[in-house]
Amino acid sequence: MSDTLIDFYCHIYPDCFFREMEKTAPKLGNIAARLRGVTKIHDLDARFREMDAFGDYRQVISLPNPPIEDFATPGQGLTLARVANDAMAELCAKHPDRFAGFVAALSLTDVMGSVEEAKRAIDQLGAAGVQIFSPLNGRPLDEPVFEPLYAAMARLDRPIWLHPARTAAMPDYAAEQKSRFEMWWCFGWPYDTSVAMVRLAFCGLFDRYPDLKIITHHLGGMIPYYDGRVGPGLDVLGARTSDEDYSRILPSLKRPHLDYMHDFYADTAMFGGGVHALRCGFDFFGADKVVFATDTPLGPIKPAIEALNALDISAADRCKIFSGNAERLLKKTFN
Repeated sequence: MSDTLIDFYCHIYPDCFFREMEKTAPKLGNIAARLRGVTKIHDLDARFREMDAFGDYRQVISLPNPPIEDFATPGQGLTLARVANDAMAELCAKHPDRFAGFVAALSLTDVMGSVEEAKRAIDQLGAAGVQIFSPLNGRPLDEPVFEPLYAAMARLDRPIWLHPARTAAMPDYAAEQKSRFEMWWCFGWPYDTSVAMVRLAFCGLFDRYPDLKIITHHLGGMIPYYDGRVGPGLDVLGARTSDEDYSRILPSLKRPHLDYMHDFYADTAMFGGGVHALRCGFDFFGADKVVFATDTPLGPIKPAIEALNALDISAADRCKIFSGNAERLLKKTFN
């Protein structure tokens, strides 16, 4: 286990990908403009200057929102994913002391095409795994159509990075047309992550692929803090529903449904604060299932390190979170 600090969930916009994205969706909206306005997401010099402050610090890079599926046709989407993956692979090859690896982009409006792209990115480009979003263009990730991807990732023995994707277009109240005050992001993203986790467990995903590795953003969403509602609360699944029969869901699983939540990995990208949340997430997932991440450049690095250092855990467990678990998932070590 090395002294390298590995930031497991960082975002980047390679210039060639951004140019192709603008051609595909010139009216994508303010999210693309906002992200482009974050200098360090595309300016490597600015990015590296910040990284220099943290010693032997390396990033695992991936595309940010918006998901490719939200704005591109299936054919366009796969082309964009390939452009992004080629560009991120080139960055990792050119700057191995900066980037510990990259997470491949997909466009799951073409599932089988995305399976082939995942194989290409991992086998030929050296991708660490793949990134998927929830909801996926309004669809749940437990739809059977996505099964080939999960099967492929289990065979490849590479992780899936799970990123929330709710937008302001999903209102908080039926009487309103959109979510206000950015509640769609602050509370909607943890909610969507949690729903995806439970539904993936309910569909038997981990029974079929017990070694599948899924890394949840923002410390597993709401799951660690609502284990009572997820566990004993859902023991009576169906009691509040009269128009659907849920009686076969829990008996179909090989283990108690809450157990499956511990199969997920979780990152520490909590916007630099939240020592209480870090403690709760650490206690729920355990030292072997938590990886250090900051969401940089959309989240701060220094406060995230300080928050983790303030956590009352052993030096060995802190080392696992800062680098050891990441090295295991990346299948490489750093000196």
